[in-house]
Amino acid sequence: MKKKILIAEDDPDIQLILNIMLNRAGYEVESLSSGKPILEGSFSWPDLFIVDKQMPDIDGIEVSKYLKSKPETKHIPIIMLSATPGFGLLAKSAGAEDFL
Repeated sequence: MKKKILIAEDDPDIQLILNIMLNRAGYEVESLSSGKPILEGSFSWPDLFIVDKQMPDIDGIEVSKYLKSKPETKHIPIIMLSATPGFGLLAKSAGAEDFL
């Protein structure tokens, strides 16, 4: 069974690149252009979340904190994406296991 990765990324080009790379690596990928469906529970459970920090409707930091506060998702690893300098400490404080 393929491992599933859920990507929340509002930039369609970055989303496409991630999809191509992860599909080629053998993962099943679901992409969202917003963090809102995550807060609404409108997704299927992944083995890993990849969440962009800056999205128009909700900040990825808030998405990460939300996921880590829920018993059903707190065990699922999160990788956060950002071009913000010094972002690592912020990502870790929000519960993300790692960042790019």
